[in-house]
Amino acid sequence: MGTSANSMIQQLERVVVRFDEVNELLADPAVLKDTNRLKTLGREHSELSEIVEAYKKYQQTINGIEEAKTIQAEDPDEEMIAVAEEELAELLPVKESMEEKLRELLIPKDPNDQRNVIMEIRAGTGGEEAALFAADLYRMYSRHAERHQWKVEELSLSPSDVGGFREIIFSVSGTDVYGALRFEAGVHRVQRVPATEASGRIHTSAASVAVMPEAEEVDIRIDPKELQIDVYRSSGPGGQSVNTTDSAVRITHLPTGLVVTCQDEKSQHKNKAKALKVLSARLLAQKQEEENAKIAASRREMVGSGDRSAKIRTYNYPQNRVSDHRINLTLYKLEAIMDGECDELIEQMQIADRTAKMEQGLAEQ
Repeated sequence: MGTSANSMIQQLERVVVRFDEVNELLADPAVLKDTNRLKTLGREHSELSEIVEAYKKYQQTINGIEEAKTIQAEDPDEEMIAVAEEELAELLPVKESMEEKLRELLIPKDPNDQRNVIMEIRAGTGGEEAALFAADLYRMYSRHAERHQWKVEELSLSPSDVGGFREIIFSVSGTDVYGALRFEAGVHRVQRVPATEASGRIHTSAASVAVMPEAEEVDIRIDPKELQIDVYRSSGPGGQSVNTTDSAVRITHLPTGLVVTCQDEKSQHKNKAKALKVLSARLLAQKQEEENAKIAASRREMVGSGDRSAKIRTYNYPQNRVSDHRINLTLYKLEAIMDGECDELIEQMQIADRTAKMEQGLAEQ
């Protein structure tokens, strides 16, 4: 067994020890009373159990290989030797595929992958056409969420004059949402003939997308004393009473200077709750960006960092083409993708990310 395989076995044995510890903790009455800790341990148990189960099957395969080799070397019966050779021919490829699967399972998962997200889409260069593209992206993510039975809730929006969005902030809730959508962060570029363009010239516009894991109460504790909360009369469209009461809310987080406004609801209380939700997500993202910067300083990521300033994807309407520049992937099904069929784009980014982490892990062994 090579050094790489030995290192993997050592990691797997540590996982088994931790799995047993988590099982004991989940039976502890004190833990059962602590909702947050119980939730965290439950997630960890789910992740570890998959690895432990795969490791057990791997051990059974290794035992089968060792038994077949012993028969091959020591048994005088030629018929038994032939059977052992057949078993080896079957088991050795299985062992290799299992090792690859185990290495993949051992890649540390982003602790936020199972979380819900707050997404922010902002029109960039391109004026009204960029605002229309921002609305198209929002529709794309909403349709994708429908396909996965995720829930979308608008938190704040700033409509443009021709039906687009200068900015829209919304939450997406469901299973493994952040793990699927985190690679959408960055600048999205569109190339098409705008509806307002009389000469038929192709224009290039852009919109930026931010994807933040939704903060839980244990992640970010906001001191009310550090908040400046202003209420004012809404200036945007809404129900009959939205412009006649001081229902709009602006929250300023004094230590960081972050400002969040929300004026979509008639209720000041609801607007405040939505604004606090966005503020918590932004503070968590800021905290994690600082932590990630320390990690990134020590090694170069093989997959794009997801930085908001990085151009990640181009949507070319005349060619029916969508290109992801981070992994050199081009798909000629723009209409389907804009209708929410984004699985292939997302899965290819996830594969590239896992592959990069596996290669890095092997290089470090």
